Amino acid sequence: MSATWLLARRNLRGNRFRLLASVGGVALALSLTLALDAIYAGVANQLTTYIDEAGADVWVSQAGVRNLHMVASWLPEDVVGEVRGVDGVAGVTPILYATDTIGAGDERAVAYVIGLPAGAAMGGPWDVVEGSNTPGPGEVIVDAGFAERAGVSIGDSVSVLGGEARVVGLSRGTASLVNSVAFVSFDDFAAMRGGPPLVSFVLVSITPGADPDAVAAAVERQVPGVTAQSSAAFSVEERQLVMDMSAEVISIMNVVGFVVGLAVVALTVYVATLARRREYGALKALGARNRYLYGVVLSQAFLSVAIGFVVGLAFTGLLGLAVAQTSLNLRLALTAASIVKVGIVAAIIAGLAAILPIRQIAGLDPAIVFRKGAAT
Repeated sequence: MSATWLLARRNLRGNRFRLLASVGGVALALSLTLALDAIYAGVANQLTTYIDEAGADVWVSQAGVRNLHMVASWLPEDVVGEVRGVDGVAGVTPILYATDTIGAGDERAVAYVIGLPAGAAMGGPWDVVEGSNTPGPGEVIVDAGFAERAGVSIGDSVSVLGGEARVVGLSRGTASLVNSVAFVSFDDFAAMRGGPPLVSFVLVSITPGADPDAVAAAVERQVPGVTAQSSAAFSVEERQLVMDMSAEVISIMNVVGFVVGLAVVALTVYVATLARRREYGALKALGARNRYLYGVVLSQAFLSVAIGFVVGLAFTGLLGLAVAQTSLNLRLALTAASIVKVGIVAAIIAGLAAILPIRQIAGLDPAIVFRKGAAT
């Protein structure tokens, strides 16, 4: 280990209170950035859970509709047969879809309401913890978390799509911070909606060896008035919508975390440098070059931020575990991209934090070590 790193470590360890304040401030600031990124990624992942778990290789929607959130898609019923006839299509499941409010007692929740045909091969609940996994006439499957909050169980009634339905199943993993997913029968949904026979989406499974993107392109060529996307592309579109809606807020909070971290580290390194002016003066008097002293200050800054980054990363991980044990419909997803981004931010903080102390050293008079009453 170089002499600059050894001296930097000694300086940091020389005042444990200052070290704890520095590491704690940096950890808090970087934890804020990491936690916001993790919340954002977790919400984005949850919003695409239904798409990811529906079992479809390709999603077919009304022309121009490329996501689920805050949209309406209506297709003539004849489209189902046309999609079925496209090369590469192994099976199709039409579903009805609307964003609605489900309620029981005083509890209300926004939900994606899915109308499933009898014997649906795709689009149904993927983890039913109690009851049936197929809704029949007058029946509904709701998220277990919503049922717990509303105090309902199998056999109780909830309001959905302007009517009442009896709970026959409780699903898990179908809720997010924004909404949950509820499943009713296709015929009940159609009757409640009224009007001509329509479907919202056609879920497609493809033949073994077929390429989802190629099949989607074939569907668009052969079936007029539709947009077809692979499940992966559909999920990306949904996530992008979340980014567009929340990126500005996340960016502002990340900037706040950056500024707080910079201020804490800059102040700490600055004070630590001033506290050792006599020591640095002695080193300069003994022939130490400014480059060596600059290295010590930079090393102090990088060590402080590196320790704070590790602590912040650990804290965010523990926060994610704690949140997962609560009844909140929230899961923190700490991504590699977020860790790399915050690591780069931490390095920038360290570099900027050392600027003021370096300027102090550059103008340091070596005679200060001999001056009576010099700062210690």
